Amino acid sequence: MEVQGRIKVIGETQTFGNNGFRKREVVVTTEEQYPQHIMVEFVQDKTDLLNSYQVGQPVKININLRGREWVNPQGETKYFNSIQGWRIEALQAEAGNGDMPPVPPTEAFEPVNDVNEDDHDDLPF
Repeated sequence: MEVQGRIKVIGETQTFGNNGFRKREVVVTTEEQYPQHIMVEFVQDKTDLLNSYQVGQPVKININLRGREWVNPQGETKYFNSIQGWRIEALQAEAGNGDMPPVPPTEAFEPVNDVNEDDHDDLPF
């Protein structure tokens, strides 16, 4: 699965516990009719993947959905979901791409005045 959008926030790397578990979060805002702010976490050695990215940059992030079950001390079962990134790549901004030539305005074309109504059906089929 993947998420595409612009980086809104890049968090600092956090370290937890005695074993040095590392986590870093990034928020990506999707570019659709109703934009969504999706928080994706990168863990352990994947936290370094975010070092070369900055806020405002369009990206594509490959993700895995993770879910886990936890039983609290009162015996209640709770469920948690997370979105975990494992690859990120920069996307080219759509606006100002420059690959497509500009479309000329309609005023740049001459009107056709010599249309013969009898020749309107000249298709070979």
